[in-house]
Amino acid sequence: MNAEQCKMARSGLGWQAKELAARAGVSYPSLHRFEAGQSVADGTRAKLEKALGDAGAQFTRRAGRVGVTVPESPAA
Repeated sequence: MNAEQCKMARSGLGWQAKELAARAGVSYPSLHRFEAGQSVADGTRAKLEKALGDAGAQFTRRAGRVGVTVPESPAA
């Protein structure tokens, strides 16, 4: 998962940034840095990806393109 996919998944799930940070167990500034394209610890990125994945987000990367799919009815 890259920064753009993180933002797309969060938006598709209807989550605010602070909600994702809380669900992932990371600080809001760390999430903000990641979504801004700055470096964060691998563990931080993994926690964000797991929280989004647990809510149903799926990440794809093919032929220089990235994508995200989320359930039609976002998880609460």
